[in-house]
Amino acid sequence: QVQLVESGGGLVQAGGSLRLSCAASGRTFSSYVMGWFRQAPGKEREFVAAIARNGGSTFVANSVKGRFTISRDDGKSTVYLQMNSLKPEDTAVYYCAAAQNARVGNHPAQYDFWGQGTQVTVSS
Repeated sequence: QVQLVESGGGLVQAGGSLRLSCAASGRTFSSYVMGWFRQAPGKEREFVAAIARNGGSTFVANSVKGRFTISRDDGKSTVYLQMNSLKPEDTAVYYCAAAQNARVGNHPAQYDFWGQGTQVTVSS
């Protein structure tokens, strides 16, 4: 089992940047596929980005492609989400998730463990 704790959220103006971090407990962080999802009020949780176990493959949603980058540091048991050129529609609670399945997925049901979320608010 792994516990996930997100940080780095906050209030930023449109066009600004934030970097989210997700620190994981346990010794087997490198064995998990890691993902970021977000959920805005009244909307379903949606996929943002994911990264394979070895970090060799990354995937991002079309809505954030070219603006968001996912990365991981297995030595620090941490996954990051660099968010640039933020837009008001990026406002949501952002969740970190870990999947034991080696296949990188974009559906919440494919992930086994979740953090508590961090709020990102982008003002216009």
